[in-house]
Amino acid sequence: MAPEENTGIELLLQSFERRFLAVPTLCSLPWQSLEAKLRDSSDSELLRDILQKTVKHPVCVKHPPSVKYAWCFLSELIKKHEAVHMEPLDELYEALVETLMAKESTQGHRKGHPPPPHSSVTLSENMAIISHGTTGLVTWDAALYVAEWAIENPAAFTHRSVLELGSGTGLTDLAICKICHPRAYIFRDCHSPVLEQLQGNVLLNGLSLEADINANLHSPRLTMAQLDWDVVTVHQHVVIAAGNRLAACREHQRAPEVYVAFAVRNRETCQLFTTELGEPPCSPGPACP
Repeated sequence: MAPEENTGIELLLQSFERRFLAVPTLCSLPWQSLEAKLRDSSDSELLRDILQKTVKHPVCVKHPPSVKYAWCFLSELIKKHEAVHMEPLDELYEALVETLMAKESTQGHRKGHPPPPHSSVTLSENMAIISHGTTGLVTWDAALYVAEWAIENPAAFTHRSVLELGSGTGLTDLAICKICHPRAYIFRDCHSPVLEQLQGNVLLNGLSLEADINANLHSPRLTMAQLDWDVVTVHQHVVIAAGNRLAACREHQRAPEVYVAFAVRNRETCQLFTTELGEPPCSPGPACP
């Protein structure tokens, strides 16, 4: 196999690993690249490797995604294989049977997997979009985008005091705390069940909510508070709102830097928001193919 072909396969495997563990929408996985590789080769080893990088990954075994998500993923993988291969691949069907026999839990896990040498983020989240009267127990797509942007722009948070309004499962918060090295980080949400789950996710990622962390100078000072973001008064350098609306935030008449990410569910609302900011009307993000 040519070196460039080896490199292409390694990149494809890395893409499947990182994206699957992050539990995105299935259409965002590199299916087209996989189809091209399968058409070029009759070898099923690539699919075996993808299994090891996804449903059989040690992290996935320890912190599995939902049964439904794993089942849909394996079903799609089987379709891709059957489209170009006559002989079935036993490992795929065995993995599917194991998934179907697994007991569905109300809690699932996802893993943010930044490029090396960054630390990854592991989250426990509820499988239902709405639970305990809130949508904050599941990770929103907006949080994924902010986390990715933060990893690419760490200087926006390094050695600064950061507040996120509506922390939810904590994906954005934990990615920034582990990778961008803020001086202090404040987790805020208005729902007790959200804060309880968030506290577990902080501990799951080896961080501490102690008021004073002097043992490790590289660790930010983390605090958590129950507060409605509609009435919050901000005294931080940076404010993040992933999928939430903001009240007026000022410190001594100086507004902090504010980063907002949200899904465009209503274009009129989106246009009104961006008009108030003095920005051009927003456009929806790319749709899944």
